[in-house]
Amino acid sequence: MSNIVQFVEDQRELFLPKVIDDSVSWDREKQFAIQAFQQNDYLAKIALGNPVAAQNAIINVAAIGITLNPAQKLAYLVPRNGGICLDIRYMGLMHLAMETGSIRWGQAVIVYSGDTFKRIGIDKSPLHEVDEFGDRGEPVGAYCVVKTSDGDYLTETMKREDIHAIRDRSQGYKSGKNSPWLTDELEMWRKTVVKRASKYWPKVERLNNAVSYLNDSGEGFEKEPVMPHYSEDEIKQLEQESKQELEDQVNELLDKMELCESFDQLKAVFKDAYLLTKGNPLKKNVQIEYNKHKAKFDE
Repeated sequence: MSNIVQFVEDQRELFLPKVIDDSVSWDREKQFAIQAFQQNDYLAKIALGNPVAAQNAIINVAAIGITLNPAQKLAYLVPRNGGICLDIRYMGLMHLAMETGSIRWGQAVIVYSGDTFKRIGIDKSPLHEVDEFGDRGEPVGAYCVVKTSDGDYLTETMKREDIHAIRDRSQGYKSGKNSPWLTDELEMWRKTVVKRASKYWPKVERLNNAVSYLNDSGEGFEKEPVMPHYSEDEIKQLEQESKQELEDQVNELLDKMELCESFDQLKAVFKDAYLLTKGNPLKKNVQIEYNKHKAKFDE
């Protein structure tokens, strides 16, 4: 897993020049990406097997100006078509539209057969009455309503049949695996109606880029083949080499601990070793050696 951490770290110099919004911080997004890979071994394996796609996904966080913060639920790194792509949720599209001033606010809502729904006009908020505690029936459609910076309402509606027609053209859905249409269908209903509605919102480059990205093949608009593709055997070899390299570095620091002539020197070496082994079983060895040598200076 240390391999994937280094992989993410290596994207810094490519990420920073692409940042288009000051709220997007490399230090934060780096940690969110590492966290996503560490929590999902399959995701990390796909990323190392196709590093170009994973690299593009990380860079597009900067190029679109969105965050991977899981608490905000705006965008995620997900496996798709043999690689990693940046998946922007419908809430992420809404966030970009509001952040860039295209709209003041907006929402995407599912309509069920038991609801009372009436579209009054494209320039007015629709009437939608819901029995929150009753049986609402089956989902029959979705709508998106936003308020523009001029105070006007814009409403877009889509029937279930129209949404399913778009779903049925999705390669991920047709493959029968790794598709949000299969795992989060109603989320995709909302995203579909938001994407269609955004065509009529005031044009903003960041939002347009995000929608274009979602309509693309899944790897986004950063397509430079700056990294090679590795086979599974090569990945295992790289992981083994990385593990050995880490052990060698740790052993070198442990040897330095033994040669320290003051407690301050020992603390400095220990700090380097501690940071190097964070999240790794070798950290236990580092702690043991530190305590052993620290005792010399406590006497």
